[in-house]
Amino acid sequence: MLKMGDMWGQLGSVMASMMFAYAMFKQFFPDNLGDILEKYGQKLVAYVYPYIQITFDEYDSDFYRRSEVYSAIQNYLSTKSSTLAKRLKAHEVKGSKALVLGMDDNEEVTDEFEGVKLWWASKKSTTKKASFSFFPDYDERKMYKLTFHRRHRDVIMGSYLDHVRQEGKAIAVKNRQRKLYINNTGKGTKWSHVVFEHPATFETLAMDPKEKQSIINDLLKFGKGKDYYKKIGKAWKRGYLLYGPPGTGKSTMISAISNLMNYDVYDLELTAVKDNTELRKLLIDISGKAIIVIEDIDCSLDLTGQRKKKKVEEAKDGDEKDQILKKPEEEENTTSKVTLSGLLNFIDGIWSACGGERLIVFTTNYVDKLDPALIRRGRMDKHIKLSYCCYEAFKVLARNYLDLETHELFGTIERLLGETDMTPADVAENLMPKSDVEDAESCLKNLIEALEAAKEAARVKAEEVAKQKAEEEAKQKAEEEAKQKAEEEGKLKAEEEEKDKKDESTKEEVKCNGTLAEKVEENGVTPLII
Repeated sequence: MLKMGDMWGQLGSVMASMMFAYAMFKQFFPDNLGDILEKYGQKLVAYVYPYIQITFDEYDSDFYRRSEVYSAIQNYLSTKSSTLAKRLKAHEVKGSKALVLGMDDNEEVTDEFEGVKLWWASKKSTTKKASFSFFPDYDERKMYKLTFHRRHRDVIMGSYLDHVRQEGKAIAVKNRQRKLYINNTGKGTKWSHVVFEHPATFETLAMDPKEKQSIINDLLKFGKGKDYYKKIGKAWKRGYLLYGPPGTGKSTMISAISNLMNYDVYDLELTAVKDNTELRKLLIDISGKAIIVIEDIDCSLDLTGQRKKKKVEEAKDGDEKDQILKKPEEEENTTSKVTLSGLLNFIDGIWSACGGERLIVFTTNYVDKLDPALIRRGRMDKHIKLSYCCYEAFKVLARNYLDLETHELFGTIERLLGETDMTPADVAENLMPKSDVEDAESCLKNLIEALEAAKEAARVKAEEVAKQKAEEEAKQKAEEEAKQKAEEEGKLKAEEEEKDKKDESTKEEVKCNGTLAEKVEENGVTPLII
């Protein structure tokens, strides 16, 4: 029996012989011989091996962007792996609110589709980087390998792979967390985000139920309208204009839309956008399933009167232009140069077609200040007026805050809401209990008191407005009478002056005639008196 030392010696000799043979093969045979042998070897194997393999790499060919197909397969197989695979790997996918369980490296699971059996395998290969370091670096290349019988090629290529992609995307949407984005002013990423967890829903939104259902139907129809928008030749987007007094629930409605549609929210601050070019870059970086929000657009930039402003600036004197040119550079750098034209192109221009399934929402307290071109149909497709609290909206708030469906004080509140204006925010504040000893009835009484106080304040204000209006009318009437009297006096004075001038002229004529007569008599001629 061989000793351990002899066995290792023989093993070393065998390895040395193999390395020598490999070196001789590489030296005396062409380099591409191995490729040729591999090529024909695979053809030979194909005759006896009836299975086809498809490889899906983790990264695209440029190796900088993670493959969407790979991510979809990973999500799809996560449901299979948790029940079929013996070795699992837990990892966090960007934007997911739960850990994703996937197959460990070199693990395999079986899937079945329309009676066809196939196999998924997770593979990982490591290649050495070209470097001069004593400790070489290695690149890991992950992939999924799909294996199936060649007689099922049409089924796999035709419907199965599309099924995997759709299911994977649906799982990703289900697991992902909604985010609230805001545009950055500095260098680096254009958008920063936080997790968006606003609890508002349409069930808790205080507004008329019929109008609420109309908005829900419109949103759900839009979410299913990919093929319809393609058929009519329009970008898959829709504009909503929310307008009304402060405190009527415009921001709350945006949150409710996000929760209903499962869309991310992009809060676009126009004053932080340098120019139109940067605005387009921000648009390109917005993903699908997104709500682009510009709140208080009438205050964001001077977009309402730019057309008039341009005419005024053209009429300014040269001195005023010189003063404008002398503004400090710091002020010019902090001023946004986004124009109305750039914003219109952002909404429905050529660049608006970069991406799909987007809602564009404008909010404003003063809709009359906006340029009509900005809010016309086709840009802001649906105009939603959020006004003061009505009785139906109050019932929603009473159910939310006090768990009340009806109460004896509801009739009084209905009457008062019809007689005075109060925003849903003010109604909600009065309905919210401020201590543990306050019950539902005391909160309703607080609301009634607030409504009566608001009604009295509105009456006093109306009287003051009427009094002020009457005073202004009286003042205006007095000014008009004084002006008329001044005009009459001026007219009489002018007539008197004209009369005085005529009298003086007559006297001068008489005087001149008397002097002439005296001279004629002196000369012995009697004047003829007519």
